[in-house]
Amino acid sequence: MTKILMVCLGNICRSPLAEGILKAKLPDNFIVDSAGTANYHTGNAPDPRSIAIAKTYGLDISNLKGRQFTVSDFDTFDVIYVMDDSNYRNVNKLARNNSDTSKVKFILNEVYPNENFDVPDPYYGGDDGFLNIYNMLNEACTVIANHLTSEN
Repeated sequence: MTKILMVCLGNICRSPLAEGILKAKLPDNFIVDSAGTANYHTGNAPDPRSIAIAKTYGLDISNLKGRQFTVSDFDTFDVIYVMDDSNYRNVNKLARNNSDTSKVKFILNEVYPNENFDVPDPYYGGDDGFLNIYNMLNEACTVIANHLTSEN
């Protein structure tokens, strides 16, 4: 069973959206979760704008709750996808060894290999930012799902 973790800053915009998108594309024998590098929104539902854009595409992420990334996530998850360079640095600060760091990947590298592009944080932007990140994450999650399901 492959376990995938999506990580952004607060775990209310990008990572829960990525979690919902990827879950919808994978069979039930895959585990997908999300977390934030900060603890600002622990226990909170996703941002209403993330919930709304997900709903537009038939996904319900309203039941997800924010949580902070922990060192034990390296033990639980096979792959840890980060949304941007700041998340990448913060997650890797907690890594204990090369095995931990080898699990951390930029999600958009699935579409643009080795480019380390950021999924911009839409929190302070308008609704269009949420549509833009949905499209980015949907494309990346399609590549991830195709890769994972072709392996199994």
